[in-house]
Amino acid sequence: MGPQVESVEPDAVLPQRADVVIVGGGIIGTSAALALAQRGVAVALCEKGHIAGEQSSRNWGWCRKTRRDPREIPLVIESMRLWEGMNQTVEAETGFRQSGILFAVETDQEIAEYEAWLEHARPYQLDARLITPSEFDRLMPGAGGRWKAALYSASDGRAEPQRAAPAIARAARRAGAAILTDCAVRGVERAGGRISGVVTERGRIACNSVIVAGGAWSRRFLKDLGLTLPQLKVRASVQRTAPLEGAPETAMWSKEFALRKRHDGGYTIANGNSNIAPLVPDSFRFFSDFLPALRMEWSGLKIRVDDRFLREWREAAPVPLDQVSPYEKARVLDPAPDRAANRKAMADLAKQFPAFAGARVVQEWAGLIDVTPDAVPVISTVEAVPGLVVATGFSGHGFGIGPGAGHLAADLATGARPIVDPKDFRFSRFSDGSRPRPMAGV
Repeated sequence: MGPQVESVEPDAVLPQRADVVIVGGGIIGTSAALALAQRGVAVALCEKGHIAGEQSSRNWGWCRKTRRDPREIPLVIESMRLWEGMNQTVEAETGFRQSGILFAVETDQEIAEYEAWLEHARPYQLDARLITPSEFDRLMPGAGGRWKAALYSASDGRAEPQRAAPAIARAARRAGAAILTDCAVRGVERAGGRISGVVTERGRIACNSVIVAGGAWSRRFLKDLGLTLPQLKVRASVQRTAPLEGAPETAMWSKEFALRKRHDGGYTIANGNSNIAPLVPDSFRFFSDFLPALRMEWSGLKIRVDDRFLREWREAAPVPLDQVSPYEKARVLDPAPDRAANRKAMADLAKQFPAFAGARVVQEWAGLIDVTPDAVPVISTVEAVPGLVVATGFSGHGFGIGPGAGHLAADLATGARPIVDPKDFRFSRFSDGSRPRPMAGV
């Protein structure tokens, strides 16, 4: 069973028309809806399940500039600016706090890699820096000088995944957006070569533009439009504890565990270097695209055969728009967590930081991360389908960058000046000979 997400009261009436329809009610979709509604754009957000039901409520809750792919840095700077004022903007508690994040360093090679990353970050005047073991110990009492150094940013922070997207959705609704849950978009209609509307399970909505922010479902949805998005899924497992005294305020990543204090005083804990890739038909189709990422970004990935292979094989065929879609048959992707990995992460954490020895785990869950070959998202118009904007493939980095990504998607949908240059996020990079791949050292 997934995490307990704050509920959002949906609109009861399906609008006949909107300027923009958003497919997906995660952090990206809700942020886009808010940005559009604030501009007076008529927008309808359609979510097949409930708001933040999938990865937007299942991630660690980190909001960071540090250790980002350099291509993401301008956008995450804008996102952090939005996060800093988010509670005031949405008139609710999202849990955002600037509490600092550090990445533990064990080897001289890692020090060299982070020094190379800092060269990419220097033009943006970020506060990220390498800290010494003694400063590490001051930030993380109990570290005991085990690590050589850490890459640290005091201005990075955290927010609550189970609260943030719902709060943003409610603010978007107050600003005029229609928020429709249990309302799957079955497909897109076109007239004269461009988008003219969407067909939902509850009826048709005429529109000029569609933003596809469907997370792990985006590949399937775009395929029905004749578009090939090289996207796979990675299963990541998480656990949370009851409130705990005497543990660190600063979030931390190491090869054995990752931790983040929650707004309720408990902790979100995971194994930051152990994820599972379900073997599915697309794994073979996109093998060569993802090979560099397997070597660099996802070197600790475990390949597993489970029920997803047959499920995705059956779901692949197109379905007429007047029939029940795969999106209605699976309202929420709720995979089982890797409990062994969670237990090991907790044991390793407690061994290093005794404050966690008595921690009580109150819930575990998993989510499916939507990944691209270069671990960088697609936030882009698509030349072959005028009126379409794609915002997906955030590769486990989407929560923190979500507000800026939603803003950029809204810019592209309305033709406004983009908040950042979207060139590195273009959909066409997978077909224009660019051979996209992760950047070394990030």
